[in-house]
Amino acid sequence: MDRAVVVAITEGLHARPAALFVKTAAAQPAPVRIAKPGGDAVEAASILGVMTLGVSAGDEVVLSTDADGDDASASIDALVAFLEQTEVS
Repeated sequence: MDRAVVVAITEGLHARPAALFVKTAAAQPAPVRIAKPGGDAVEAASILGVMTLGVSAGDEVVLSTDADGDDASASIDALVAFLEQTEVS
């Protein structure tokens, strides 16, 4: 399962927003990967991996998982909702 989303977070996935994204990803029932279109995917629960992507506000990213069913949908939905926020706390 793959889903593309445009990052709305004003700061992008840098420092604190990245840490909160990773925490959210780690809490999901299915493992999720994140990538820029055409780029290599990294584990969404890896702070180093997420930080190396250099995701800014307005960038498109692709979330993917090999899981099936409700766990996959719930995991992707939670991370899409996180990325579509303009401010995180």
